[in-house]
Parts: sequence; structure tokens; C-alpha cells
Amino acid sequence: MTDHSPTPPAGPAAHLLVAHDVYKSFGPTTALCGASFAIDAGEVVAIMGPSGSGKSTLLHCLAGILRPDRGQTWFAGQRTDELRDGARTELRRRAFGFVFQFGQLVPELSAEENVALPLLLNGSKPAAALQAAREWLQRLGLEGMGQRRSGELSGGQAQRVALGRGLITKPRVLFADEPTGSLDSLTGEHVMQLLTDSARAEGTAVVLVTHEPRVAGYADREVMVRDGRVSSTDLELATP
Repeated sequence: MTDHSPTPPAGPAAHLLVAHDVYKSFGPTTALCGASFAIDAGEVVAIMGPSGSGKSTLLHCLAGILRPDRGQTWFAGQRTDELRDGARTELRRRAFGFVFQFGQLVPELSAEENVALPLLLNGSKPAAALQAAREWLQRLGLEGMGQRRSGELSGGQAQRVALGRGLITKPRVLFADEPTGSLDSLTGEHVMQLLTDSARAEGTAVVLVTHEPRVAGYADREVMVRDGRVSSTDLELATP
């Protein structure tokens, strides 16, 4: 059902990405219960909370992977919860990047082909896309591993490949769900430094779901999700 509730007075255009009063349930289980959140261009925000609190569900609603049952989501001044599935898919491909906890690499593709995949889907020429992928692999400490498939990579190596895939299109928003969960401490520090450098250099906003205070320490601010609601010391930003 389309939600015709009024837009908040401040307006969604005040921020790059907004969720306003979002509800989402899975059968009888309520995952989000009136959650509101906003992030600006170039900002890194860590979403924290206990297991089952709704933090990953909030990320999926913001990214257009899930459609809220009630409430609104906005990107760059456009209402996204009302978009058709095809339009939301196009938005994710054009403006968003993703890094999930276990990488989710395509096993039939090599490391460099996995990194290049978003560019290829967007119509880039294969030679240019693969060259860009090799440059990202080098930046991530994976030089010489471009021809390896996911089964030939360690968990940490595979996650760095996934990070390169998430960043190669220079997305306006990078959604990172436990991006260092499979990495050792040293590699995790390198990955988080890369994420924050990218956000500041490219104007990329980073929505970071994590349970690790060390990882959250790289963010500009932290919000907590408990029982499907968002709490933050920045209440004026949490409401669009």
C-alpha cells in the first residue's frame, strides 16, 4: 500500500539519504518500528546494535533492497520506496555500492572480473573495466591475484575483492554490512582507512553496519538501533 503520510517539514532534500518513520516486519516478527535515519554526502555513519535489533534491515530499506511496510525512504530528494522494482535495481547499480560480511563473490569469475562486474553491467568496455579492477586490487594489496577465483582466496582476500567491487564505480553511497568481519586486525584497519579516505575524497557517504567499537571508531558519528528504533545524539539529523 502506498504511504501518503506528509513529508516532514524539513524536507528530505536536506540530506543525501533518508529513512523516515520506517516499519518493516517479516511475518509476525517486527524488525523496524518507526526507524528514522539520515546521512549527508561524504559522511561515514556507523549503525550499531545487538543481534536482531534491525540494523541490517534498516540498511536494506535504505538501499532499496527491501521495501518498507510503512514510512518513507529518500535518495537525493527522490522518494525511493515508491519506485518500481526495476527502477530501484537501476538506482542500486548507478548510485550505490555494497560490501557484505561474506563477500558474495561470483564463484565462476576471477577476482579482477568480480571487481570489474559493476562497470561491465553499466556498459563500460571490458578492457577499461578490467584495468580499473587491477588498479583496485593493487590498492587493496591483492596485486597478482586477479586471476584467482573465490575458492582460491582466503576469507580476508575475498572480502577485499568485494570491497574493490563496491567502490569501483565511485558510488554516492557505499553500504557496508560488517565489512571487516572476516579480516584480521591489520587488514581491517587498512580496509577502514580506505573506506574513510574514499568518503572524503569522492564525497561518498558510507552506511556502516558493525558490532565492533573499533570499526565504528572510524565513523563520523554512531547511531544505535534497539527494538527496531534508531537513537542518536544527533537527533536533528536523525529526523529528515
